[in-house]
Amino acid sequence: MGLFDRFKKKEASHYDPNDIKIEDLRVGFMFEYDMKNWVIKEEYEYDWGNNYFTREYKLETSDDTAYLHIDYSDENSMTMSRKLKVRALGEDIPEVIEESKKPPKKIEYKGVAYFLDKESPGYFSDDPEDDNSWTEFISWDYYDAEEKLVACVEQWGAREFEASYGQIVHDYEITNILPGSV
Repeated sequence: MGLFDRFKKKEASHYDPNDIKIEDLRVGFMFEYDMKNWVIKEEYEYDWGNNYFTREYKLETSDDTAYLHIDYSDENSMTMSRKLKVRALGEDIPEVIEESKKPPKKIEYKGVAYFLDKESPGYFSDDPEDDNSWTEFISWDYYDAEEKLVACVEQWGAREFEASYGQIVHDYEITNILPGSV
């Protein structure tokens, strides 16, 4: 550190340190949810077309990994999900999609029935500033009858499938947001 470095103007924060909100989240930030302390490890962006974007964060705690998906255009609509093998949602999901070009209308996981809500083709990036980092995929979202639980099937390329399950999260459930150290 040089003699005058301490007098240099610090870069302005993208948030008010006295009022950190959900939309201020970035890699390194921490918060409490479901009686656990979570740290944001990675940040992703989704482009759904027509200037419609959503954001997702990979979260870790001492004994768990989850993903917080936020739709800022829908009053901070959020889901907290965990990855699982696609065949856990149905043994033949990849084959059904490949053969009929459509996903099943209903799937089950852990005794809960999920119903197809929407199909969303889009692009994913783990580095949105890099134009070459975007990957095309298609996502099918399922909800339980009460619309509190969610399951998702994604197709990447011709034969690669991923799945996740989780629940709807409300703003008030995420508390004590702290910025990360830079």
